[in-house]
Amino acid sequence: MIPDAMLHLASTPASLTLNTADWLVLGGYFVLLVALGVWSNMRPVRNAEDYFLGGRSMPVWAVAFSILSTAQSAGTYVGVPANSYDGNLTYIIGNVGAVIGAFVLAWVFIPAYYRLNATTPYEMLEQRFGPTGRLATAWAYLIGRVFASGARIFVAAVPTSIVIVGTVDASVMAWSILGFTILGIALSLFGGVRSVIWIDILQVGVYLGAAIVTIIVLLNVIPVGLPDLIAALQSPPPLPNGTVVGNKLTVVDFSTDPSASFTIFTAMTGFVLLAIASHGVDQDLVQRMLSCKSAVQGARSVLIGVIIGVPAVMIFLILGLLLSVYFTRPDIMGAAAPGFAPQRSDTAFTEFALSPAVAGWGLGGLVVAGLFACGPAGINSGLSAMSSTFVNDIYRPARSRRLARTGNDSTRTAADDAREVRVGRIGVIGAGVALGLMALLCIAWYDPSNRSIIDFVLAVMNFAYAGLVGIFFAALFTRRGTGGTVIAALITGFIITLLFQTPMWTGIAHLFPSLVGLSTQAEVAQAIAGTPGFIEKSLTIGGWPWLRLAFPWELCIAAGASFLVCISLPSPTRLAGRPTPRAN
Repeated sequence: MIPDAMLHLASTPASLTLNTADWLVLGGYFVLLVALGVWSNMRPVRNAEDYFLGGRSMPVWAVAFSILSTAQSAGTYVGVPANSYDGNLTYIIGNVGAVIGAFVLAWVFIPAYYRLNATTPYEMLEQRFGPTGRLATAWAYLIGRVFASGARIFVAAVPTSIVIVGTVDASVMAWSILGFTILGIALSLFGGVRSVIWIDILQVGVYLGAAIVTIIVLLNVIPVGLPDLIAALQSPPPLPNGTVVGNKLTVVDFSTDPSASFTIFTAMTGFVLLAIASHGVDQDLVQRMLSCKSAVQGARSVLIGVIIGVPAVMIFLILGLLLSVYFTRPDIMGAAAPGFAPQRSDTAFTEFALSPAVAGWGLGGLVVAGLFACGPAGINSGLSAMSSTFVNDIYRPARSRRLARTGNDSTRTAADDAREVRVGRIGVIGAGVALGLMALLCIAWYDPSNRSIIDFVLAVMNFAYAGLVGIFFAALFTRRGTGGTVIAALITGFIITLLFQTPMWTGIAHLFPSLVGLSTQAEVAQAIAGTPGFIEKSLTIGGWPWLRLAFPWELCIAAGASFLVCISLPSPTRLAGRPTPRAN
């Protein structure tokens, strides 16, 4: 969020609207999207494996770009430029941790899944912890994916509101969320994961192209050469309130501040865990890797997808730096200064693209197309993965158990495949509704005064990831754990993550003020009014506000606790004197 002191310019002009060139570009994008959607759905879906895994025949390069698209989505498109706009380049350090995590996945996780011929990662857990472990983790993933994908849709709705009415309006965001939800369902309903992967390739091309073109335009609009631009970014002036910004080209942060999210220490810890969680235990991305022909190809796809993500993220970081010069450096811009400030840092990208300075270039249409590419991309990938998990880990085992109890033949037939595809499509619709409702909840949940929008998106993922990471580490690297400890580990991860959420404590302050350290009527009134930072200051450990703990450390704490809970009991097979089969 832009500090109030920085809003020294006029408010956003009402002329931030799409013009004819913008509409032509946007229309061209939708023509391509519809054409690709029709083409990708022309190949008939013969069975459940076709629908959920693309027949395990997807090329490595296509899967890699789909992984890139799914992993980044709206959070990158909107949140990363905002991060460098307000700060520097240290966000990129998280991608170093992601690369390390990708090698762990390629070496340990992906081969384990292929050895079991798994459709989802949760099938492996049945071997280690029994049916209860599989069922519990599948439901945990579904709930967590509702949180994570819902937050991504919300993020895309923020700048979309700017496009429609020129301001961040809750009602307009709600209608935008509805539109994204319907479009996402339509794009993933019939062709399954094969269709999703091919559409992902178009989406990533559009939103990366929008960022690159905007960078080129900004370099032409900013009236100084590259050496002067670099010097200006290295030595920015203090903010109007006196705050020293520091070198905006800083890449590596060695800070030991536990509230700092993007440091060398979080990169080597929390971000490694986050990459393992998002790419290795989350069906959203695992589904893509399992659509390859072999474990080797699946491993290659995740490595390529994560590695090409580094320059992709850097593009958006550079974009944010240039936007900060354009909007906040009248000493650099001179007569070319825009004359207005963006409402928030996470809307600067959109507001520049729609500004009179670039009117008629079609840039606004391209940037809005990128928003649509991120919005549906954030939902259609999640819908396909959630549908796959529901059918393979919940519906199919339940039906098999029911057939076994009634003495019916459980041999799979073509009718079973057709039934599962139908159930999968119903699951797509149901999951779409859930994601849309979560995105609506985020409108009230997100507090820009508490954390950046990219921090918010990443932190939301911790709700499911914490427990799942702990359980998968227990499954792959120990011989302990039961179905019961799996459930306990999931609950532990969720509760610990919840304890770091300010809105929960604000709600508690309404009912039980003493529990959050409030003793006077004035303090209670401030808490109820939602005074920024008040609850965080009230709840401290050793004088430090633990609610300000950076999300990578939150993940480390919650995942570590979940792991210890999961291994708290020995495996029943070990008690019986038989070694528990290891997944790896």
